Amino acid sequence: MSTTKKITSALISVFDKTGLEPIVKALHQNQVTIYSTGGTEAFIKELGIPVVPVEEVTDYPSILGGRVKTLHPKVFGGILNRQDNTTDVAQMEEYNIPQIDLVIVDLYPFEKTVASGASEADIIEKIDIGGISLIRAAAKNFKDTVIVPSVEEYASFLDFYTQGNGATTIEQRRVLATKAFHVSSHYDTAIFNYFNTDETYFKTSVTNGETLRYGENPHQKGFFFGEFDKMFTKLNGKELSYNNLLDVDAAVNLMNEFKNDAPTFAILKHNNACGIATRSTMKEAYLDALAGDPTSAFGGVLIANGNIDLATAEEIHNLFCEVVIAPSFDKNAIDLLEEKKNRILLVINDVELPTKQVRTCLNGILVQDKDNITDTKQHLKNVTHTNPTEEEIDDLIFASKICKHTKSNTIVLAKNKQLCASGTGQTSRVDALKQAIEKATSFEFDLTGAVMASDAFFPFPDCVEIANKAGITSVIQPGGSIKDELSITYCNENNVSMVFTGTRHFKH
Repeated sequence: MSTTKKITSALISVFDKTGLEPIVKALHQNQVTIYSTGGTEAFIKELGIPVVPVEEVTDYPSILGGRVKTLHPKVFGGILNRQDNTTDVAQMEEYNIPQIDLVIVDLYPFEKTVASGASEADIIEKIDIGGISLIRAAAKNFKDTVIVPSVEEYASFLDFYTQGNGATTIEQRRVLATKAFHVSSHYDTAIFNYFNTDETYFKTSVTNGETLRYGENPHQKGFFFGEFDKMFTKLNGKELSYNNLLDVDAAVNLMNEFKNDAPTFAILKHNNACGIATRSTMKEAYLDALAGDPTSAFGGVLIANGNIDLATAEEIHNLFCEVVIAPSFDKNAIDLLEEKKNRILLVINDVELPTKQVRTCLNGILVQDKDNITDTKQHLKNVTHTNPTEEEIDDLIFASKICKHTKSNTIVLAKNKQLCASGTGQTSRVDALKQAIEKATSFEFDLTGAVMASDAFFPFPDCVEIANKAGITSVIQPGGSIKDELSITYCNENNVSMVFTGTRHFKH
C-alpha cells in the first residue's frame, strides 16, 4: 500500500483560527470534504466554503454546554480505522462511518487562562477534552491520518500540503504525529502542575528549546530550554554560548540581592563574582568592582542594578568582556558599546524567576527550593562582647549576599561595600580564607577593618585567628558548630566582633 496518501476529508476544530483561512481554501480547492463544529464551523461558513456539521455525522447535537461535541464512535472510527485492515474496512461500511484523513486541532488555551489570573471555574472550562482526544487518536493512526495539532503547525502543513498537490508522505505524517504527542504531553503536564500539591511528584515540559553551538566544551552538544527573549532584550553581540548562559544566570541571581540598593556593579567569571561594589554612581561602582580583580575581569560577564550611562560605558569599553547586562542603557552608551560587534548587550526585563532548582544526579534528578533567604540586619545575632559598628554591619550584609552566590567552600572579604577577594570552591575553609587573603593582598587591598563572611560554620577557631591576624575586625557566619564557643572565645580575646545568622548558604 502506498505510503503517500491523498487527503479527501478533514475534521477541523480549533480555538485559534489565525492562519486557518488559507488551509481551508486549499482544502476546498482540492475538493476535500470538511467536517467541523461550533465556532470553527461558523468561521468556515463565513468564508463561503461548504462544511458538514459533525452533528450530521453523529446524529447528536453539541451537548452539555459544548463539553461534548466530537466524542463519538463515528468521529473516532473515521480517524482510527486502519485502511489496510479488512475488519476495520468492513466495520466502517457496516456502521456508515465516514473516512477522516486529516484532523486539525488547536486546544483551549489552558496555560494562558491560568496565567491571566482567571477563576478556577474558567480554568476548568479551558481543559480541552475532545480536542486532546482527537490529537491522540490521529497521531496514533499516523500511517493513515494526518494530524495538525496546534496553530504553530498550520503554516508548515500548508506548505507541504501544497507542494504535495494535496497528498502527504508517511515521513510528514510521522513528524506531525511526534509534534502532536508533544502538544498533548505538554498540555497534560500543565494541567497536572496546576492541580498538584505533592512535591514528591515532579513534571515539567518546556516547548521552546534552542540548539547552542556546543555545550560546556566543543565536543559536547548543548541546548537551552527556556524563554530567553522574555527575560532579556538583546541589543548587540553574538549568540550566547552554554557557558555564557551559566554566567548570565549567576550574574542575575547575584544582582537580585542588590536590586533595590544604591548603584551596584558586579563582574563574574565562571559563575563567581570576581568584583562587586556599591557606590554613589554606576561609574564608581564599576571601577571599584573592576579593582577587585582586574585580571579575572578579562572576558567576564558584567551586570549592573541600574542604568548604564555614557561615563560608565566609556570605562567598560576599555575592557574585553563577553556580556554586559543592565535594566537600561543610555542611547549614547549603547552606541559606544556596540562598536565591539561580538560584545553581548542585554537589557534585563522584570521577569519572575523559577522558585525551584533542578539538576541531574546519578540516574535521576535533584529538585530543591532556591535559597530564597537573604541575610538582613534582623537575622543577625551578636555572639561576642564586641558588637559590629553600623559600617561593619553594612559590610557584613554586603559580604553575606556575595557569599550566598559563591561556590562552596567559600570565604568572602569585603570593606566599604567592595569585594576585596573571595576564596571559592575550596575543599577546606581554611584554604578558602588563605586564598582570599593572598588574592586581596596581591591587588593591594588593606584588610585592616575589613569583614569576613563564611557560607557555613567554623568547626575550629583557626579561621577567625587567621582573619584577625590579616586585619579582619568583624565576621558573619551561620553558627551551629558544636565548637562555636572556641571561635567566640578567640574573638572575645582579640576584640573581633562576630554575628550568627542561623542560615547556611552552601552552593555546590
